[in-house]
Amino acid sequence: MFEFDQYLGFLAFLTILTIGFWLMIFLVSIIPFWIGGSIMEILKYRGKEIKHKP
Repeated sequence: MFEFDQYLGFLAFLTILTIGFWLMIFLVSIIPFWIGGSIMEILKYRGKEIKHKP
């Protein structure tokens, strides 16, 4: 049925596929939150002058 090389290749394929799937889920959930937070911060501080202490 399967030789050992084919079995290792299949396991490597499944590992890469699984890592890619979870990376995609992570990026899809984090990047919109990150961009939304940046936009909210820009809108929050728009028009306010930030005074820096020396």
